Amino acid sequence: MQSAIQAIPVSSKALWTGRIMSAIAVLFLLFDSIIKFTNVPAVREAFTQLGYPVTLAPVIGGIELILLVLYLIPRTSILGAILFTGHLGGAIASHVRVNDPLFSHVLFPIYVGLLLWGGLYLRDEKLRALIPSRNVD
Repeated sequence: MQSAIQAIPVSSKALWTGRIMSAIAVLFLLFDSIIKFTNVPAVREAFTQLGYPVTLAPVIGGIELILLVLYLIPRTSILGAILFTGHLGGAIASHVRVNDPLFSHVLFPIYVGLLLWGGLYLRDEKLRALIPSRNVD
């Protein structure tokens, strides 16, 4: 079965910009997931402040690692980005619920999501074909 979507070629600048954006998001998410397996005070305080039991930290860290692997495998990268979008939405809801500051806490998952999706969009020809940009005349 052939795809009806025509891949749009990517320029070298867009490819490297996408790689850098993705790398920033991946490095942050890798750090964020690994730290949840430690018992450092910052993790305990964050979970307590958000109202979650600290025993869930490794579970959430494991979920993040699985999503990260999905995002890093080219064949499953879009699925990984979609699932990470849901995960980041939960983080936003958690911060809104405890009335955290808007730009530093509530919107931070959106910044990470923009890096994930923006990097993927710039790197993946098929994704750009699915979501084309339009020129305004």
